[in-house]
Amino acid sequence: MKLSKWAKLQDLTYRTAWIHFDKGLIEGAYKLPSGTIVVPDPKPNENKQEYTVVYVRVSSSENKANLESQAERVSSFCCAKGWVVNEVAKECASGLNDRRPKLQKIFKDKKVTRIVVEHKDRLTRFGFEYIKTLFDGELVVINEVVEEEADLIQDFVSLVTSFCARVYGKRRSKRKTEQLIEEMKKD
Repeated sequence: MKLSKWAKLQDLTYRTAWIHFDKGLIEGAYKLPSGTIVVPDPKPNENKQEYTVVYVRVSSSENKANLESQAERVSSFCCAKGWVVNEVAKECASGLNDRRPKLQKIFKDKKVTRIVVEHKDRLTRFGFEYIKTLFDGELVVINEVVEEEADLIQDFVSLVTSFCARVYGKRRSKRKTEQLIEEMKKD
């Protein structure tokens, strides 16, 4: 990029940037035969400030008390690593549910550079590797589950629970609709 563009990105005047170039303070900068000063593009995320988000989740409101202790454990881990926790997102939703507004907000926020979770299932039950690949930052899982069998059984139970909830929810919804129709007929 040209020195003038680099100066704007650094919030400097062109004259100050030229002085920096002249003193050799801009790494990799060089002058073309035409007289144009070129500064190499910075590496991606080089100028990006670290922004760490702790994400904690429980599957039901019955476990809400666990949210606080989970947040405390993950935040303590971040502090031990020397990371500043900029935000703690707490959510009460199923790991199979893809409608989690707080998690979606984190993924949409371009300033987030790191997401820290206690277990990968706190983020999602399925598709963790896709999220890890698509997220433009660091995804840190504190406690990697080593027991494949226990992990598989937990995923199966979660899947069956989710489908049962959807089936019973539809039945409840159907009964509610039938009640409304009956009430409308009475009026």
